Amino acid sequence: MSLLISIWIKFFFLFAPFFVLSMFLALTRGESIASRKKVANKAIIAAAAIAIVLLFFGSALFEVLGITLDSFRIGSGILLFMSALSLVKDGTRNHVTAGMPSEERDDISVVPLAVPTIIGPATIGTVLVYGADFQGWDFVIGLAGLLLALATLLVILYSGSLIEKLLGRTGLNILSKITGLILAAMAAQIFMSGVMGFLTPLIDA
Repeated sequence: MSLLISIWIKFFFLFAPFFVLSMFLALTRGESIASRKKVANKAIIAAAAIAIVLLFFGSALFEVLGITLDSFRIGSGILLFMSALSLVKDGTRNHVTAGMPSEERDDISVVPLAVPTIIGPATIGTVLVYGADFQGWDFVIGLAGLLLALATLLVILYSGSLIEKLLGRTGLNILSKITGLILAAMAAQIFMSGVMGFLTPLIDA
């Protein structure tokens, strides 16, 4: 149970829920509650489908590309840190450059809400690393934690108007910055895991 809670919390912050909420509110401004719920449902389903594929095929992808897990840990750790730094500094993810509210779109639930707002480059790299790390029963728990995090995000999107009234834009921005700090710590842990993976054989030798 403690492992499930730990993985759920990691994935929850990885998806930067309060930044996602800010984008969701901006992109659906003026729409009805029913319409907002429809957009939220489609975005979460799309994000879940992408994340599950990444989780399942992470190890196979590394083998096909000839990339070691430790190399990918270092790369994804750097990407995640850059994303975290952007959240702390500007209250936004630096990879979200498209899909702003001023753009005309037929359906914003998949692009830009699911990708790249929920599932961006840093998220993709981190999910791939976690998928390769999970073995046996831990993989089932990891998948459950991932789905639970997305379900929690869906509840937050459903309650978006209420949360915005309670916290305001400033409150959401502060929570996004706190999320960035937590993501920075996660990025450092992933990065150091990759570095230690390279150094340990050299030390043992």
